[in-house]
Amino acid sequence: MSDIVVIGAGVGGLAAAARLADAGHRVVVHERAATVGGKLAVHERDGYRFDTGPSLLTLPQVFDDLDLDLRPEPLDPVVRHVFPDRTVLDSSSVHSVFLERIGAALGPDAAADWDRFWRRAARIWRASWDAVLRRPVTAASLARLSWRVGDLAAIAPGRSLRSLGRTYLRDRRLRMLLDRYATYTGTDPRRAPAALAAIPYAELTHGGWYLPGGLGTLAGALHARCTDAGVRVELRSGVAAIEADRAVRGVRLESGEFVPADVVVSNVDAGVLYRDLLPSPGRLTGLADRSLGGFVLLLGVRGETPQLAHHTVFFPQNYDAEFDAIFGSASRRARPVDDPAVFVTRATDPAVRPPDCEAWFVLVNAPRHGTAWSAVDWRRPGLADAYGRHILDVLARRGLDVRDRLEFTEVRTPADLADATSSPGGSIYGTAGGLLRPSNRGPVDGLFLVGGSAHPGGGLPMVTLSAQIVADRIGPA
Repeated sequence: MSDIVVIGAGVGGLAAAARLADAGHRVVVHERAATVGGKLAVHERDGYRFDTGPSLLTLPQVFDDLDLDLRPEPLDPVVRHVFPDRTVLDSSSVHSVFLERIGAALGPDAAADWDRFWRRAARIWRASWDAVLRRPVTAASLARLSWRVGDLAAIAPGRSLRSLGRTYLRDRRLRMLLDRYATYTGTDPRRAPAALAAIPYAELTHGGWYLPGGLGTLAGALHARCTDAGVRVELRSGVAAIEADRAVRGVRLESGEFVPADVVVSNVDAGVLYRDLLPSPGRLTGLADRSLGGFVLLLGVRGETPQLAHHTVFFPQNYDAEFDAIFGSASRRARPVDDPAVFVTRATDPAVRPPDCEAWFVLVNAPRHGTAWSAVDWRRPGLADAYGRHILDVLARRGLDVRDRLEFTEVRTPADLADATSSPGGSIYGTAGGLLRPSNRGPVDGLFLVGGSAHPGGGLPMVTLSAQIVADRIGPA
């Protein structure tokens, strides 16, 4: 039996803690915040409840071994896409149905193109699932993949998601739909690896799901599961440092207390881990390329809006201009996007809204917070409120004018996310990129990494898979 300290009570930390306790270890979780969940957060006001983090559950089967009794409800459509020409396309987790919808909205040639692309995406998914997503990244695992020529050809290393889309999809609107999935890892589709075609395949094959009461209920279920397994979860108990030589000895809390440990599992951002908790300058190389952030409006809305699905995305005329603004260039610094894609989540669940009202979570991609060339100072006086009004004007121009129906508006910027979760710059997914992230094994014996900044990446299923990888690597007591 090992004494294990988990730093951070996000989804990855809690999922790892429960599995390790089941394996017979003594586990304590130290969380600096007053609540569990990390980025899977909830905000309540005046009878409205908002998920301020993930709003879509995919691959719910990755939670099966935890016996959380989640009872997810399938979404149809998974996402409603509204293109610049006002064409509407509803995605479906049934491939034949989605092809019918593409044919009706965009024409039979577009449906045939998507079907051809889908066969390639299936190959990418199978190769990624078997060789990358459920295994630790090691030289041996990458070597195994390199010998499987068919899998390597499917993943197309060195090729971008944008390039893959242009090869298969002639309709600009379908290419735009595919490009959006690069933002699931916080990056630019022109730079994102083609392997990210696995993301829409997973979402549209295994479905998109909603949890009654909101996705924030997942954090509560994980917390309860940990408690039942004997895990001690200490809130308002931040970790200041990991103490180690060739192996971890324990952690030093912000209170000054030393907590001995045989194993430490870090659920904090890898950049924070290697900058502050266990300074490792060599490990920071490559972590400076941060993912995009998110600018959020929480809207209490009177009345009902039947033209909205649970998730609706409104695309701009020039999608490339959005990524130019977010990441900046050699000649122009990052800036708020003038004409962004706007993602609206609106649950019909009566548990999250007063009668005859709706709780809207409105998200646009945004530069991370900071003063660097590739960031925006979101604390600049007046900027957040002005940009919030601008986003409402953008929605109005796209046919969804809600300005006269608002009970209230609250703004969340990347600076707010940075403060709440210690994510550098408020980057949603840690480092920008593809399927390969910092290793789950740390540079000293007994240190392991879980969460969205570590392998295999961000999003609820990937974070949960990271917890499974680490629990398997540590093994039973």
